[in-house]
Amino acid sequence: MANKSDTENKWVYVKDSGIHGRGVFAKRKIPKDTRIMEYIGERISKKESTRRGTEQMEKAAKDKSVGAVYIFDLNKKWDIDGNVPGNIARFANHSCEENCEAYNEEDRIFYYASRTIKKNEEILIDYGYALEHFMDHPCCCGAEKCVGYIVSKDDRKKLKKMLTREKAKSLLKPSRSEKKHKKAS
Repeated sequence: MANKSDTENKWVYVKDSGIHGRGVFAKRKIPKDTRIMEYIGERISKKESTRRGTEQMEKAAKDKSVGAVYIFDLNKKWDIDGNVPGNIARFANHSCEENCEAYNEEDRIFYYASRTIKKNEEILIDYGYALEHFMDHPCCCGAEKCVGYIVSKDDRKKLKKMLTREKAKSLLKPSRSEKKHKKAS
């Protein structure tokens, strides 16, 4: 477990977010490349991670006041369950225009500013979810580059093309009323 100084620092505080639930915000201007905070929690196996993630998603689906899944991929064998007191990094919201990046340093996760962050600006990261389950993760970031779903930066162009093709297909299909009208003729 991290020291108090690892979770409460001079850079950030937690408050309600316009994006989702609570968020992490800059107490002061944060220069680019600054290490802002550590993502702390319990180190768990991938199997336990899947079990806890599924259980938490089921709870959250039944009760909107229940928090999301705070499991961070650490390496091929382990994840970090960040649903622990003092882990303010778990409240960093996703954005398609992030201002922070997460780095794995000797199996510890740290958030660094990817650009200068203004005082009171929300700390935003790319959750980097896989494309295969994009429909499970709608995005609320409101960024100009938002594709409507939380997927990794590398998958956003691919998803945008997929969604554009699907939209074009739906526009080419006759509507139900058009189908009924054709049958009646």
